[in-house]
Amino acid sequence: MKKTMIAGLLLAAFASFAAQAQDAAPLPSTLPSTTDAPSGKAANNGGWTGSGELGFASTTGNSRTQNLNAKLNFNQETDQWKNNAFLTELRSKSESKVVDSSGNTINSFDETANDFTTGASAGYKLDPRSYIVGAVRYDHNDFGAQLWQGVVSIGYGYIALKDDRNELSFEVGPGYMRFRPATVDVLVDGNEVPQQTQVEDQAVARGLIDYKLRITDNTSFDNTFLMEAGSKDTYLQNDAGISVSMTKKLALKLGFQIRHNTSVLPGIKMNDTLTTTNIAYSF
Repeated sequence: MKKTMIAGLLLAAFASFAAQAQDAAPLPSTLPSTTDAPSGKAANNGGWTGSGELGFASTTGNSRTQNLNAKLNFNQETDQWKNNAFLTELRSKSESKVVDSSGNTINSFDETANDFTTGASAGYKLDPRSYIVGAVRYDHNDFGAQLWQGVVSIGYGYIALKDDRNELSFEVGPGYMRFRPATVDVLVDGNEVPQQTQVEDQAVARGLIDYKLRITDNTSFDNTFLMEAGSKDTYLQNDAGISVSMTKKLALKLGFQIRHNTSVLPGIKMNDTLTTTNIAYSF
């Protein structure tokens, strides 16, 4: 399942680029950017731009923790295509005191977060505002409501607003999801033993709202809302971020993410949140 989904992501992200790499021309964005090529020197990149984010924190001594989050994002917009691909990773470890089978108290350095998400969308424009879009997404989260989930969808997209300061687009369409709920612990001879759950599948209705705002020449705000609604579970995710440019390539970005599952196993919370402060690099 994982290999199939990852292969699908790569195909969706780069199929249109590979087919048109020789003759595609970038569609000038109406939003000003600190990473634009100098006047008269258009970048020969087929319209692709990208950014990477990285945040890391570590403590030692009386407490011991490690936290890492990283993001990669690629976008392409031309007269014919509106494409996106992304990859995120979250890892966290912390030290805690546990009692072993002999009754001794020891320090244990255990993983407390491990989340890997990747996805892509390819949009073929029908006119300057509307487009047909195919999207895929895969998420593996050892500590989430679902151990993993994979979604494929097709739909209609519409660019409702695009000017010097704002850009607002919508996507809606049907899709198909497979997922495995989080692992549960069951009592076996008085001991808790992890038990893997059954894989589920469902038809979903996918919706996406993406908004970008240029607040000042070096400050921008973006918000993306994703819905994948099905009869067995509905997944909601909202990502909001404020970016302040320090140079033409580097920026400081503050982000807040919330995830919500409507159907979870007993003892598992419906909401997960993540707050990040990262260094972002544009290319």
